[in-house]
Amino acid sequence: MPCCGQCAGIEKEFNAKIAARELAAYRRRGVRGTTKALIALLQQARVDGATLLDIGGGVGAIQHELAAAGIGQITSVDAAPAYLEAQKAEASRRGYAGRVTHLHGDFVAIGEQIPAHDIVTLDRVICCYPDMRALVERSAERARRVFGAVYPRGTWWNVVGIALVNTLMRLRRSPFRTYVHPPGQIERILGAHGLRLTAAKETLIWRVAVYAR
Repeated sequence: MPCCGQCAGIEKEFNAKIAARELAAYRRRGVRGTTKALIALLQQARVDGATLLDIGGGVGAIQHELAAAGIGQITSVDAAPAYLEAQKAEASRRGYAGRVTHLHGDFVAIGEQIPAHDIVTLDRVICCYPDMRALVERSAERARRVFGAVYPRGTWWNVVGIALVNTLMRLRRSPFRTYVHPPGQIERILGAHGLRLTAAKETLIWRVAVYAR
């Protein structure tokens, strides 16, 4: 499945070297930071036997941790092939590879082909996609019960910081860009799809939020 220009940038930025380094760090230290916070909030819902759609899951920390907590079938969609390979390697090492379907591509482009799942997660993914509305709407449509996300807070320092990151990307001739999409707009879109905020935590940079029907 061909990717959009942004997804091509994701493939370049999140390559095999980066994926190997992140997987080694995960194996050494376990899940950390906002990903750990999101998993803790998700585990307050019923995960045993539930299905998971993990969009842009990196090396698969959410998948691995929730699989250990009893989650059932998992679908992983990622624009970075190196991350999918890291996910497969770790799922195989942990003995649950048969429960996971891995799909490479732009979720907005292929999302209609993916069935609804009990839980949908986007950990630091909304900030990597230019068309926030399309991404949030399509992923919300696939969430039967719970929607979990980590995305930047709408602060001035995030806006400035991301502008600097994007300047660096332009200087490096990379098509990859990052975004601070208005959190209020994200929540309004989710609300229009029947998802209401049930739990949230914030750091200086990130908002960790779980929504449910």
